[in-house]
Amino acid sequence: MALKAALTWLCLISGVSFSGAAETSPMNCDSALFMNLTAGLKMVAECEEFSQWSSKQRAELLILMRDLTESLHNNQLKECQSAEWRKCPLANAPANGGLVCATAANRTFCKPMCNSGHDFAFLRRSRLFDECSEQTNYKWNSQYGGGTRLAVCNKESIQISGAKSAYFPNDCLTTRSSDGMQRSIFGNFTSELKDAGITEDPQHLCLICGPN
Repeated sequence: MALKAALTWLCLISGVSFSGAAETSPMNCDSALFMNLTAGLKMVAECEEFSQWSSKQRAELLILMRDLTESLHNNQLKECQSAEWRKCPLANAPANGGLVCATAANRTFCKPMCNSGHDFAFLRRSRLFDECSEQTNYKWNSQYGGGTRLAVCNKESIQISGAKSAYFPNDCLTTRSSDGMQRSIFGNFTSELKDAGITEDPQHLCLICGPN
């Protein structure tokens, strides 16, 4: 319901009509809706000031955007839910970064990455990825004691704590929005898994972005 309320409000901004739709009817999230919604949001983003909107209206929009962001984030997690992944606790994508994940040889691997302008809290140059599998009792063998946090990305002007491939050229969401950039990230991760002796081709490659 939060996602539908957010989309309905945002589509009113962009001129998309939902008249006649029952409150309980499923949202038709098709490509036409995406095109109209993004066009409307781009117009709103170009507004220099919002003095004609009351403080209540601005607060309502921020709440709906928050709900929409959460719903979109939860939806991206479905891309990683292979059979092996479901045996493991869901790893948390670091804020100001993300996780590139895959399954191979009945094991799940996730590689933390930081956005541009951020670096890892702990040194992990030789620790390219973390694992969750039967060998680890289906717990993440992270630097944070087996929890679901695999890394922390702190704001830093110099990136020295991780390998060169552990940083996005800009940020995780920009990478997700580009097929070419995402393929490059997946290609690097596949090579790193093979270099670590994991010869089986990785499956269910996915990229999860944390909050900025």
